[in-house]
Amino acid sequence: MTDSALIERIAARGDGVTGDGRHVAGGVPGDCVGADGVLIPGPNRAEPPCRHFGKCGGCQLQHVAEGALADFVRNRVAGALAAQQVEAGDILSAHLSPPESRRRAALTALRAGKHVALGFNAAQSNQIVDMRQCPLLRPDLFALIAPVRDLLAAIAPQRRPVKVKLQALDQGAEVVLEGVRAEGLDAAMALQDFAGAHALARLAIDQGDGLETIWQPEPPTVHFGAIAVEVPPFAFLQATAAGQAALVDAVTHAIGEAKAVADLFAGVGTFALSVQEGRKIYAAEGARDAIAALTGAANRARALVATEHRDLFRRPLIPAELDRFGAVILDPPRAGAEEQVGQLAQSAVPAIAYVSCNPASFARDARTLVAGGYRLDWVRPVGQFRWSTHVELAARFSR
Repeated sequence: MTDSALIERIAARGDGVTGDGRHVAGGVPGDCVGADGVLIPGPNRAEPPCRHFGKCGGCQLQHVAEGALADFVRNRVAGALAAQQVEAGDILSAHLSPPESRRRAALTALRAGKHVALGFNAAQSNQIVDMRQCPLLRPDLFALIAPVRDLLAAIAPQRRPVKVKLQALDQGAEVVLEGVRAEGLDAAMALQDFAGAHALARLAIDQGDGLETIWQPEPPTVHFGAIAVEVPPFAFLQATAAGQAALVDAVTHAIGEAKAVADLFAGVGTFALSVQEGRKIYAAEGARDAIAALTGAANRARALVATEHRDLFRRPLIPAELDRFGAVILDPPRAGAEEQVGQLAQSAVPAIAYVSCNPASFARDARTLVAGGYRLDWVRPVGQFRWSTHVELAARFSR
């Protein structure tokens, strides 16, 4: 067996890679590839916990043991930085969210006759893998899969996909259905009965004319620290509570004792409200419903959080605005924050906490900041989307 036949790493899309650059589907570091192409298992393999693994597109790495999975998450970040020739003071060990901890999911359903398939799409396909098991979702969310399937048998159109969004909130589960037809008294009663029977926090449907809330006994909330935010339907939250805690802890460490902090791309307040105690916070967000939720929560709590509805892609904060802050928090979409980072690179902000869901765009932005005189002190990789190739991180830059 030659060294080149040894699987040395896992590529960004989940294939094993040998020393000579061959990609091998299902390969794990430590496996070997025989001369006949057969994969010989090594010490870093695990038994996939889900019967849908290999078909369902929700997971790519259930066959990878815990230690190797954490190494993959860390190496994704290290590789992205190396590709941009950015040096980090320290790339910390990866934080992995545990099984059965996903608190939000967007699924697809399709009705054919009396049968409804509901689940994630198959890998690289529009075919739906009918979910009968899921080691990712919180048990309270998975418990809704069969009842939602039964409900859709009555209100889903034939052979047209329906989006099913599930999210765990303080008051219980939220269910959002997009693409259904709930016409007539029987359908209305079925929706009410379903929501009541499962003690939902909110049930909303979109029949093609926009989202309509069918059931909401009280305003649904999510807590950040001690502050409750009344969130809009399927508001963006971190995928797991454990992942959120890891990111908040990293951000808190990154901004240190700064008394004036700007939270850019603030969403509904995940970071602004978690770190606000003892500080003055400025929070900017381009999504109107999200910033309205954050503003309302800050006002009710009498927190020192000033909010602004602002498109940071078209109108980023300039150095004269940024230099008022002792630290800046960035949590941009997958595309990164190229426009805002360009302004930060020209600023005198002492510390930046950058949270990213895309190592590649993060590394690009990191290169800009380093070229502007910042130092990348450390990066904390976070695997919230367990067993997937999706990697998140938090990092600290300083002057």
